[in-house]
Amino acid sequence: MNVYIFLAIVTIFYAGYNLLIKVSGGHVPETATSTILATITLQLAALTASVIFASILLARGGQSFMLPAPAFLWAIGAGFCIGIAEIAYFYVFGGLGGSQALPANVAIPTIVCGTIVITTLVSFFIFKEPLATRQILGSLVVIVGIFLIFWPAKGSTV
Repeated sequence: MNVYIFLAIVTIFYAGYNLLIKVSGGHVPETATSTILATITLQLAALTASVIFASILLARGGQSFMLPAPAFLWAIGAGFCIGIAEIAYFYVFGGLGGSQALPANVAIPTIVCGTIVITTLVSFFIFKEPLATRQILGSLVVIVGIFLIFWPAKGSTV
């Protein structure tokens, strides 16, 4: 399958992930003190999707599931990062702890675009990947975009 099809699939489902967390967070009652059960439910659903996919691969046969230890260790680190991000996401959208719940059109672009800038910098400085002028300019445009999202508009609540 073409890598661009996979890129589109990842983008569509990542958008779904972001938007559905917003919807879930919008159902947090004022009496709630934590959204951890929603986070655990999200992670169980993700695990279920992975188990179904692994089952399909096993049924098809011809698969090698052997990975070196570093692949597992880095995956564990990524899992901790996404777990903490999910917990924080529910707080952002649930308005817990006396904070104001943020609208999806502010929180999600900030998080996703901030991720783009951080990833670009880490890719260059840590992974030593090449960085073209267009990528630098694109990152600067993203930073300006994030500031514009928070620019106070008349009658704005953010």
